[in-house]
Amino acid sequence: MTDDRLKTSTMRRQPKQARSQERVNHILDVAEQLFIELGYEQTTTRAIATRAEVPVGSLYQFFPDKEAIVRALADRYFEQEYRMFVQLHAELIDVKIDTYVDRMIDAFQHFADEHLGYRAVLSQLIDLMTATDASQMNEYDQLMLLGLAEFLERRNPELGASRCELIATTVFKAANELLWLAFTRDIPHRQALIAETKTLITAYLKTYNV
Repeated sequence: MTDDRLKTSTMRRQPKQARSQERVNHILDVAEQLFIELGYEQTTTRAIATRAEVPVGSLYQFFPDKEAIVRALADRYFEQEYRMFVQLHAELIDVKIDTYVDRMIDAFQHFADEHLGYRAVLSQLIDLMTATDASQMNEYDQLMLLGLAEFLERRNPELGASRCELIATTVFKAANELLWLAFTRDIPHRQALIAETKTLITAYLKTYNV
């Protein structure tokens, strides 16, 4: 692996004005659509700028390359998932654990199904990730993990904070891997794998009386 491969390509600068933020969001929307239509390799930054009707120089003010655009799109998805988690988590705070797991898994499945670029963007992000990237959670995953750990400790205080964080990490990693695997399968196999994921996580959590 070369030194260049180890460098993470990110946004050059964050938009501070509403107009700049709108332009960035528009560029990301267009890039997402082109990634769906053409695929990552066939989509160029010039094509994105042309479809977005912005000068290519304006695109480069924010994004040095396609990799930075993919990472920004992924971050936008992660933030949306986190907001969804917070809202649903608040609604399910006192339900039975099997209901909590069922509703949460369904929500993340539906999110991926409703956002057509989700799999295309995250598949490319995985290809771009270094070993260091893969070993770390993004900030929104960390926030969801902490929310789940607090939820578990609230339901069984005897577990303690550190044990709940470990349990939450196990659940989070297992759910992410199994859901991603499910997304790569045809509909019948996907639904079967999602059902097994729910069974696995529910049974695991019930061993801790949460």
